[in-house]
Amino acid sequence: MSEADVPADPAGGIFTGLFGRGAVRTGDEAWLQAMLDAEAGLARALERAGLAPAGAGAAVTAAADASRFDAGDLGRRAALTGNPVPPLARALAAAVPGWAAGAVHHGATSQDILDTAAMLVSSRALDAILADLAGAAAAAAGLAEEHRETIMIGRTLLQQAVPVTFGLVAAGWLTAIDEAACALARVAAGRLAVQFGGAAGTLAALGQDGPRVTALLAAELGLAVPVLPWHTDRLRILDLAAALTAAAAVLGKIARDVTLLAQSEVAEVREGGTGRGGSSAMPQKSNPVASVLILGCTRRVPGLLATLAAAAEQEHQRAAGGWHAEWEPLADLLRLTGSAASWGAELLAGLAVDAGRMRANLDAAGGFPMAGRVAALLAPALGPAPAHDLIAAASADAAAAGQPLGTALRAGAAARALAEAGVTADQVGAALDPAGYLGSAQTFTDAALAAHRELALPAAGGPGNPVPGNVAGRLLR
Repeated sequence: MSEADVPADPAGGIFTGLFGRGAVRTGDEAWLQAMLDAEAGLARALERAGLAPAGAGAAVTAAADASRFDAGDLGRRAALTGNPVPPLARALAAAVPGWAAGAVHHGATSQDILDTAAMLVSSRALDAILADLAGAAAAAAGLAEEHRETIMIGRTLLQQAVPVTFGLVAAGWLTAIDEAACALARVAAGRLAVQFGGAAGTLAALGQDGPRVTALLAAELGLAVPVLPWHTDRLRILDLAAALTAAAAVLGKIARDVTLLAQSEVAEVREGGTGRGGSSAMPQKSNPVASVLILGCTRRVPGLLATLAAAAEQEHQRAAGGWHAEWEPLADLLRLTGSAASWGAELLAGLAVDAGRMRANLDAAGGFPMAGRVAALLAPALGPAPAHDLIAAASADAAAAGQPLGTALRAGAAARALAEAGVTADQVGAALDPAGYLGSAQTFTDAALAAHRELALPAAGGPGNPVPGNVAGRLLR
């Protein structure tokens, strides 16, 4: 991607292309429009319930355009009331014909509008995040399929371990992306609920019409209908935040793997993107920019989840501070997860895999990763522990001498023990062949691909778009 290809964000700042990448919008305009949409949806619901004049819903909806309001001025006025809804409601009522003004904010409290707006902002953000996760999953599936038999060294505790396949690595990414996306889809389908409780959660201002208006409001906005108002029950926010954090963790794990595999000394993968990755001081470098920026996003996510969890303890019927503490962390969490997902889709779609380098690195390991398999040949004769110790000593001798393991096994105590156990040179050679020690790597890769094909990731969009039963079953296992 060249500099000219970088997408522009009309509300962007100097860091927006890095940490606000993609289609998620959580800035002032997004929140303002969501609050206006909540007010307009309420006016339409009141009209449908016979509690507002005919045409009032349309009149309020026509006026509920964020471009007609000054977010900065509303923010300054919010300092008088503790939140921006009262000045917004006044401004909106003034913008509609007098006969329709009574339909603005009728029966609602500020938290109803802001919480409902938060659900709308989240729903719209989840649409974008799920789309990017679907793209990332498709790319990971392609890598898993293409590299099903590509052998590479496995690494545990950052040290060389037994061989794996890159197909299995990509399959692991795929399965994690799919499961994170399903968790987000379940939140989008059932946990993003309208908030409508009035001053203290009773909707007393609407008499007995409160529940009916709530259901109509939810239908107007495409949100779920809660059992009752949730002013100080913040589990919905925590469910959303936890699912976002899980998705960010998955993306961060993939990015960390890529940064490690792309190190100059390893060089088994490299990021795509023309013109990207340059250094201001070192012209020869090609930095893994997408991975680095994913990590820049995801490292900030756990702290935001912690803040939202701390804010969830809220007093009585309406909170003093806890509710207010949620707004910006939630917006940041949506934005950063969305940016990471957007970067992740591009990263995986353009990832270049060097199968030859993977094989060269495996061969350069000198057969040491296969030491356990050789020890298994001796175990029937010597017992597992003595066989392990003998091959460990041979490995240490070979490493000290700068020799491959196979050389050490042809002389000394190891050679004598192998001969006495009746283990042939051909058997030792077969044991040192990494291609014969992949276990169920291909079976697991195929299982991940089959599960992905079976899984039709649902788009976000509210209670009318439920998660398929097979997806829910996988998530609940």
